Amino acid sequence: MPEQLTDCEVIDCDGKYVVPSYIEPHAHPYQLYNPETLANYAMQFGTTTFINDNLTLFFTLQREEAFRLLDEFEKVPASMYWWCRFDGQTELQNGESLFNREEIIEWLKHKAVLQGGELTAWPKLLHGDDEMLHWVQETKRLHKKVEGHFPGASETTLAKLKLLGTDCDHEAMTGQEAFTRLMQGYTVSLRNSSIRPDLEVLLKELLELGVKQFDRFILTTDGSHPSFYESGMTNVMIATAIKQGVPIIDAYHMASYNIARYYNMEHVHGSIATGRIANINILESKENPVPISVIAKGKWVKRDGINKNESLQIDWSKFKVTPLLLDWSIEKEDMIFSHKMGIHLLNNVITKPYMTEIDLNRDELSLDHDECFLMMIARDGTWRVNTVVKGFAKKLGGLASSYSGTGDIILIGKNKEDMLTAFHRVKELGGGMVIAEKNEVLHEIALPLLGIMSNLKMNKLIQEEKQLVKLLQERGYAYDDPAFTILFFSATHLPFIRVTPIGLFDVKSSKVIASPVNLIKQC
Repeated sequence: MPEQLTDCEVIDCDGKYVVPSYIEPHAHPYQLYNPETLANYAMQFGTTTFINDNLTLFFTLQREEAFRLLDEFEKVPASMYWWCRFDGQTELQNGESLFNREEIIEWLKHKAVLQGGELTAWPKLLHGDDEMLHWVQETKRLHKKVEGHFPGASETTLAKLKLLGTDCDHEAMTGQEAFTRLMQGYTVSLRNSSIRPDLEVLLKELLELGVKQFDRFILTTDGSHPSFYESGMTNVMIATAIKQGVPIIDAYHMASYNIARYYNMEHVHGSIATGRIANINILESKENPVPISVIAKGKWVKRDGINKNESLQIDWSKFKVTPLLLDWSIEKEDMIFSHKMGIHLLNNVITKPYMTEIDLNRDELSLDHDECFLMMIARDGTWRVNTVVKGFAKKLGGLASSYSGTGDIILIGKNKEDMLTAFHRVKELGGGMVIAEKNEVLHEIALPLLGIMSNLKMNKLIQEEKQLVKLLQERGYAYDDPAFTILFFSATHLPFIRVTPIGLFDVKSSKVIASPVNLIKQC
């Protein structure tokens, strides 16, 4: 024992196991929750360090405000780090001015930013985009990492992107894809998320391929929606790895030490050793990664199963993170659907173009088919894109959401009056997701932080999201994660047709099928 124990607490851990707290290397901390509520919840399951997407902050805040918020996050018990995006993963009207050299370089230089990416616009890099190449090179010059986003990429493409400076990729969906990335020199982030719960298959197939060393593998939940975290976060992935036959030490390393070493922060994270931040989990069993007690930055946040987190609550309004002000209206005259090309939803997020044969010149669509009206409306009320979606629901009156991939408003439904009812409620809430039926609000999730994030504690938010999913599935939604479906309607890094601020967009040809139309303004 040390001779000097003044102001020290001695803990008897006899019969228990002590491991470094877990690290989430690829968090999207705005998936209805906010960075603070996510961290406070996940710490109870042993995840105390987060490497976070900056996209929502980049879209919605001035850099000075965003950086003040990053500084504020240094005061919470969790260790919060960030990435710097190089693209908006959609087609924006102001994309080039938003993602400009000065903004990107200033973000990359920030001490809490550990990487550039993820590279959702990697085809631009591959096809010689000098600006993106410059940002990758600047990231490497700063000795920071570059995160890929390469679903379905061939081995040749992976090799090219490795040569261009990418360090890691999280998009492997099979053991062979993960192995190919490994053999091309990547660190491989194995994913288990609400739309890609692949970890069990990935590990099973990697073990069948003869993989015995796991020091180049890390684990991520890739920004899942709240209900996916009902049993915890990284702890679930460690348990899966152990169950699949990964050696116990490797399972824990993939969630802590491997990540710290990869990000060049092994001197402060990933181990319980001299000079490291005291992020420590106390386990009752090696086989059970849910800790009985958790220490974050040297303070108890969980002790003997009881939440001891007394961290400050961030006053979001000080950082201009406020309710969404929608000081404009939409009228029936804005709800004209004249274009026959629409979006056919094939699973949670993948789409293809289709031609509708139904009569769209009506206020209500039949409940006998699975086609709905779909609108994207500019956050500032300046334009709209009207189309149809097949495969989302059969009996949905109206849904309105300020939660979307671009921050614009999404309306979906069979009945225009119900769509308007839902929209008006979103407006009253200052942002949210609302289902309306027979001109009445059926369910709502308030999102008062920029119209994107809730301020509810995760336990409550999980129940609200589960009810949203239940109601939509009862109305014909056939998949698992409607929030991701809505989020990715605009995501041009996924095939094949998207609704974006520049119009209905064919991803394969990079062509606009239908342009936005100005809204009839009535404030």
